[in-house]
Amino acid sequence: MINNPDQIILWQYGFVKINATLAFTWLVMALLTVGSFLITRRLSVDAPIPRLQNLLEVIVFHTNKQIREISQQKPGRYLPLIGTLFLFIFLANLLAVVPGYIPPTASLSTTTALAICVFIAVPAYGISQLGLWRYLKQYLSPTVFMLPFNIIGEFSRTLALAVRLYGNIMSGTVVAGILISLTPFFFPIVMQLLGLLTGSIQAYIFSILAMVYIASATSGGKTDS
Repeated sequence: MINNPDQIILWQYGFVKINATLAFTWLVMALLTVGSFLITRRLSVDAPIPRLQNLLEVIVFHTNKQIREISQQKPGRYLPLIGTLFLFIFLANLLAVVPGYIPPTASLSTTTALAICVFIAVPAYGISQLGLWRYLKQYLSPTVFMLPFNIIGEFSRTLALAVRLYGNIMSGTVVAGILISLTPFFFPIVMQLLGLLTGSIQAYIFSILAMVYIASATSGGKTDS
């Protein structure tokens, strides 16, 4: 039983390999791109609003609400990143109901890439909001002796983001595979429902933590995981 998409090689030419992680990641990206195009190409402000547009507006509204509550700032500048992280992780986990599909978030390489995006976004937003000097001064707070610990904290929380998401998705896949092999007629439906719930929660937690880190950097304080 293979639960890590990195181990599934779909195509290889010499040293160039395309594994299931890449293929399923591209699939999720393609679905998000096509879906966003189809939903937004005919936006309407008159009733009745199309169902897909209404669903998108609900997602955007609640994402903006969460960003505003966490950061106490206008959510517009953070919405593209936080919204994309949530939708990508959510859809990647949601597709687990499709036979033969393994979520790319069950690969440490995918979750690490997502965590690195957050790692880069934190100082980018922080410097943009506070300026270079004010942002760097945070690493000297409350004393200059905290500099190495604050730097270590930046890397450790990035690692925690990657491992937390990977561990939860991977463990869920393994447990589901074991239970399905033991009782194939009952547990599949139950585990699929639990998997959808877990995937949704993990997408929410990852996005919220990313916003917490960004809000900390842009408000002048440091927040650790």
